[in-house]
Amino acid sequence: MKKNNKIDNLARLEHISNSIRLIRLYTEELDEVSFLENKITQDAVLYQFSVIGEAINHVDREILDKFEYPWYKVRSFRNLIAHEYFNIKLTAVWNVIINELTELENMIQKIINNVNYGFHESLKY
Repeated sequence: MKKNNKIDNLARLEHISNSIRLIRLYTEELDEVSFLENKITQDAVLYQFSVIGEAINHVDREILDKFEYPWYKVRSFRNLIAHEYFNIKLTAVWNVIINELTELENMIQKIINNVNYGFHESLKY
């Protein structure tokens, strides 16, 4: 990995981390019914999920491949929001927030730590 790629990868990972933080901020006071009734929050959350998906597309595959996580889901979710927006099920978005966002957040933080402090080439995380 070239030095400037490390900086770009780290920036993209930080964008993802920030977007997760914003999704949590936007939804922390809400339950599912409130989320489903609040169009502004829905739009803000969907935008942040789009940022996450776009950013993950620009992180080097050799980095992501070291971490066991279904990265295709992140990319697919972004594509759904961007291209199939009329098929978005907001209850499914809420379920992602409640049931999957923490795992993604933990994985992104683990990757950020490894990018900052270096990978051991033979390890899979």
